[in-house]
Amino acid sequence: MIDKLTDNLDFNAKALMLRADRQRVLASNIANVDTPGYVARDYKFGEALQQATQGNDSPRQLARPSGVNARHIALSATTSSQNGGLGYSVASQPSLDGNSVDLDRERAAFADNSIRYESTLRFINGHVKTMLSAIQGQ
Repeated sequence: MIDKLTDNLDFNAKALMLRADRQRVLASNIANVDTPGYVARDYKFGEALQQATQGNDSPRQLARPSGVNARHIALSATTSSQNGGLGYSVASQPSLDGNSVDLDRERAAFADNSIRYESTLRFINGHVKTMLSAIQGQ
């Protein structure tokens, strides 16, 4: 019985964690906009959420490809360990220094992800308030 009540909450909690991880990835891309040879990172949120809800969130370490400098600002450990779908973004504008970060695209994705993070958080908050009012009989 409790599982039925918390399934929706668990799903949204996993979505919230993935949104937070994606925010870190996008922030890392923006921070490295001037780093020569930096390759932008991102993942498909839908696929990552599907993996997380199926229980396939086992840690996977991604290999550093050749041509990526070891002095780049590293992503947090939770990002690479919680999702296996973290990949490299395709450069939309070629640059002479090999950096694939498109600042406009990254800023737009960052803002979009922020709004979706906040809406998921508000949904969870509303769900908890509804459950509390049902428990209290109001």
